[in-house]
Amino acid sequence: MRHAIRNRKLGRTSAHRQALFRNQVASLIEHGRIKTTLHKAKEVRRVVEKVVTRSRQDTVHARRMVRRWVPSRDLVKKLFDEIGPRFTDRPGGYTRILKLGPRTGDAAEMAILEFVDYDEHKEK
Repeated sequence: MRHAIRNRKLGRTSAHRQALFRNQVASLIEHGRIKTTLHKAKEVRRVVEKVVTRSRQDTVHARRMVRRWVPSRDLVKKLFDEIGPRFTDRPGGYTRILKLGPRTGDAAEMAILEFVDYDEHKEK
C-alpha cells in the first residue's frame, strides 16, 4: 500500500533532487515560465508556492529562508522587489501548469510552469 507517500523521487538521490528543484525555481524566477516534464513541474510548484509566500513579507528572516532555495542574491532581490509584491492580495496559487503533450524522444509528458500573471509580450 502507498499510504503517506508525500513526494516523487524522480529517479534521483535526495541531494540531486534538491539541486534540480533549486535550479528550476531559479529559472522560473528569472524567466517567469519554464518548460519541463509534468511530474517535475508538479513537484517544483510546491517549492515555488512556498518561496513566493515567503517573499510577500520583506523581512531579513524571510530573505534568509528564501535563500535556501534560490541560489542567487540577484534572484532573491528580484523575488522580493518584483514578484512578491505582485501577489500580496492573492492567498495562494501563484503558478499554473499547462500541459503540452508527449515529448518526441521518450514520450515524457511535457508541461509549462508559469506564474499566473505571466504576460508573454511583457517579458520579452
